[in-house]
Amino acid sequence: MAAGTDHREMGRPGETPSESKESSFRTTPKSCFTVSHTGENPGENASAQQLTKHSGEKPYVCGECGYRTARKFNLSQHMKTHTGEKPHMCGECGYRTAYKSDLSRHMRTHTIDKPHECDQCDYSAAQKSDLDQHIMAKHTGNKPYMCGECGYRAAYRSHLSRHMRTHTGEKPYMCDQCDYSTARKSNLATHRTKHSGDKPYMCGECGYRTTQKSTLSQHMRTHTGEKPYKCDQCDFSTAYKKSLDIHLTKHTGDKPYMCGECGYRTVKKYILSQHMRTHKGEKPYKCDQCDYSAALKHSLDNHLRKHTGDKPYMCGECGFRTAYKPGLTQHMKTHTGEKPYKCDQCDYSTAKKGNLATHRTTHTGEKPYMCGECGYRAANKCNLSLHVKTHAIEKPYKCDHCDYSTAKKSTFDEHLTKHTGEKPYMCEECGYRTGYRSNFSQHMRTHTGEKPYKCDQCDFSAAQKSYLKDHRTTHTGEKPYMCDKCGYRAANRTRLCQHMKTHAAEKPYKCDQCDFSTAQKRSLDIHLTKHSGNKPYMCDKCGYRAAVKFILSQHMKTHTGDKPYMCGECGYRTAYKSHLSVHMRTHTGEKPYKCDQCDYSAAGKSHLDSHLRSHTGEKPYTCGECGYKTTDKSNLSRHMRRKHAGKKA
Repeated sequence: MAAGTDHREMGRPGETPSESKESSFRTTPKSCFTVSHTGENPGENASAQQLTKHSGEKPYVCGECGYRTARKFNLSQHMKTHTGEKPHMCGECGYRTAYKSDLSRHMRTHTIDKPHECDQCDYSAAQKSDLDQHIMAKHTGNKPYMCGECGYRAAYRSHLSRHMRTHTGEKPYMCDQCDYSTARKSNLATHRTKHSGDKPYMCGECGYRTTQKSTLSQHMRTHTGEKPYKCDQCDFSTAYKKSLDIHLTKHTGDKPYMCGECGYRTVKKYILSQHMRTHKGEKPYKCDQCDYSAALKHSLDNHLRKHTGDKPYMCGECGFRTAYKPGLTQHMKTHTGEKPYKCDQCDYSTAKKGNLATHRTTHTGEKPYMCGECGYRAANKCNLSLHVKTHAIEKPYKCDHCDYSTAKKSTFDEHLTKHTGEKPYMCEECGYRTGYRSNFSQHMRTHTGEKPYKCDQCDFSAAQKSYLKDHRTTHTGEKPYMCDKCGYRAANRTRLCQHMKTHAAEKPYKCDQCDFSTAQKRSLDIHLTKHSGNKPYMCDKCGYRAAVKFILSQHMKTHTGDKPYMCGECGYRTAYKSHLSVHMRTHTGEKPYKCDQCDYSAAGKSHLDSHLRSHTGEKPYTCGECGYKTTDKSNLSRHMRRKHAGKKA
């Protein structure tokens, strides 16, 4: 090499230095550079770039957006944000990026290569910058950057810069497709996926896809069961750092964020922001397919699944699928039998925290939710919502096979099985099948004998919650359902519906062996035993047999002397709830049973039946001794005592 000749000006054999220089410039993509080539050699260029670090000069300008930089290479990289060019592709999964350094980092997700190791603990990282942050945050505790407004301290200048935007309200990162803006660049990247639909991170176990690597990492823990975040004060561990931070406040009691309107305090700033919307009525998250809007993003996400039908969470035991992770967590407890939420005033335990809160109101009697229309009060918000729909007659769930509509989605899902005939729930004991999970759970108790619903005022227990609810009215005397025809009141809606049939004269249940018809299915079942003679239920005390289990239960009280139903007015006791209902009318004067041929009315149906025979002349009760006939069974009993006392009836 000749002395004084710069080796960088030497070209390939056969080329002049000028040709070599021209060839090297052709490798740089043509861009919107506003700085023209001056012909200086690369060595002079490098010196010029060094000087810009001191002078602050940024001669390279983007013609699209005005971005400025001191280096030509930086401008070339920046231009890819406008062109969308992503020349670097992963051969494993097809991931593409604009930058080679990003591809290198991405490849470590396949190799799980974490070459940078902490010398003070087991932590390792794929990137040195992550290791540096770990050491500073976990081991040194050094936070040299402090906010002059509130005293907040950070280990990194970038964190302080982000924090300052909470005071200034600055949101420099703006979406170019809508009005969204944010204080953090990562938030903007996540937001853009709403427009592109891009979800590059996929779970190899179940196919779940997401827009963020961190979200995928958290999702993977649902498969591995890993809970790396552990409390140093108790045995609690969790898959998410956020959950650990919230848990730690149980030990410290620290709630630094306070609402200026009502004094509400919380451990997280974002929770306070969400709370403030309850005062403002703000609902910024809007559904683009209907008029629904929500104060919380996760509420909108849950709502959107009603449109998509997406149920990403699946039970590995039985194939049950749900749209919500908490729903799957609760479902799994049906397999494990786990009931971690226990009442501190009785033996009640449940798998759901919400159920425990509702149960506690049975001890306190608290009903904080009130209907503005009629003053009805409820122990929980869900019951109030259902009640309000009875005023609005809102039934948003409509069947496309018939005219049926309902206020509850669960009721709607059950109705659909009438059309499909689907009965996915089967009892392994006896082969019973049903379309409803609730029916299946109730059925299984006929095998186990389980009666989990217990009255807190007596020894009564029931296999079904509705039975317990009905029973409680014997203590309270509450009858919220009223007939608008005659004023009859009932403790539950089913009995009111049965009563209404006495006005409509509707008797939909007809016997296929005679002309008998009735308003109640149970009455038809009892009637059919007259034809079949089948009485499968037998008393082990006296051999008495009954066609239905309920009648045997009633009969057994003649042996035990049990009279659980008591009148609060006079102390009258009876073995039968129906007798107490009739008795109560002696105090209220109520006579709901009316004759359609005269003005007679009665407190009990049997009295009306006896009266009607005065019109028909029917006398079905006959004395076997003397042939005396009467319209009423009690008259026959009285006749036997007076006329044939001492004789065997």
